[in-house]
Amino acid sequence: MSLVKKAPTIQDVARFAQVSTATVSRALSMPERVSDDTRQRVSDAIEATGYTLNQSARSLRQKTARTILVALPDIRNTFFANILDAVEREASARGYGVLVANRFSGDDPGRRIREYFISNRVDGLVLFDGSVDLEQLMILRTAPSPVPLVVACEEIPDSPFHTVKTDNAYAAERATRHLIELGHRRIAHIRGPDGNVLTSERQQGFAAALAQAGLPLHPEWLLEGGFAMEDGRAAAAAFLALPDRPTAVFTANDESAIGFLTALRGAGVECPRDVSVVGFDDIALAQHYVPPLTTMRQPCAAVGRLAAQALIDVIEGEPHSRVPRRMVLSSDLIIRASTAPRH
Repeated sequence: MSLVKKAPTIQDVARFAQVSTATVSRALSMPERVSDDTRQRVSDAIEATGYTLNQSARSLRQKTARTILVALPDIRNTFFANILDAVEREASARGYGVLVANRFSGDDPGRRIREYFISNRVDGLVLFDGSVDLEQLMILRTAPSPVPLVVACEEIPDSPFHTVKTDNAYAAERATRHLIELGHRRIAHIRGPDGNVLTSERQQGFAAALAQAGLPLHPEWLLEGGFAMEDGRAAAAAFLALPDRPTAVFTANDESAIGFLTALRGAGVECPRDVSVVGFDDIALAQHYVPPLTTMRQPCAAVGRLAAQALIDVIEGEPHSRVPRRMVLSSDLIIRASTAPRH
C-alpha cells in the first residue's frame, strides 16, 4: 500500500525555524516587521520543508484575490497572444495571477464585470474591448467599492481611465503613404467592423494620406470588412467585382489581409504582381505567409506590460496612479514582399 506524504504546514516551518507560527506568518505577509536574521531563518525553513503558501486561503483572509481580469473582444484573434503574454509576465513578477474573459456582450456587460469583483475572484480589470458602454463602466467606477480599471488597445472616447494604445490614425497614414511612395495612385481600404474605434481611426489615417498626396477617396473603394480572415475573403469578392480595380490595398488588420490575399490567389490575382497589400498588427503569421506581408507592427509586448503595470499600481494605491494617464505608443512599418512599385 502506498502512503501519501502529508504536505508541510506552517507549523512545520515554525518548528524548523524555532519561532512561533505568528512569526512565520508575519515574515511572509509583512517581512519588514521582522529582523533580517528571523526572515532568513524562516526562508531557510520554507526551503528545507518544501512549504508552499496557500495563496487562495491568504486571499480570502485579506479579501483580495491577487488576480487581475483581462477582457478581450475576440479571444480567437491571434493578435492578442503577445499582449497576453506580456500581461501575464508583468502580473506574475508582481505576485498576481491573470484571468481571461471573452467579449462582454449582451444587454448588461457591466453586470458580468461586477460579478467577478463581487465574488472576490479578481482585484482589477484590463479592458481590451472598446464596445463596452461608457455609462456601464462609470457605474463600476462610482460604486461603493470602485473597480480598478485600465483600458488598452481599443480606446473608449472620453473615459476617465488609464489608457494604453497605439497611434492608429498615424500608423494607418504611414501604411498608406508607403503605397503612395511606391507609385500607387488607386488605393482601396478594407475597413474593420462597424462601430469599432480602431476602424474609425485607421480609416481616418488612410483618408489623411490620400488627401496629403492630392488623391481622391473613392467611396466604392472603401470595402466593408472586419478583423477576421473570412471578412478579408468577403472583401475580396467585392474587390474582384469592381469594374476599375485599384492597384493597392490597405487593410484594417493582418487577418483580413491574409483572407483577402487567399481569395485573390484563388481567382488568379497575384500579389504584388497585380495588387500590393499592406496589413496592420504584424501577427506571427504575417512574416510566414506567401508573400510575406508588409504591415504596421504594433508594440504588443509594451502595450500588455504597461497596461498591467498601470492596473496593479492602481490596485496597490501608488500615488502616481491617482491621475489617469493616456499612453500612446508608436507602430513600425515592416516592409516585406506583399508591396512593390507600381509598373
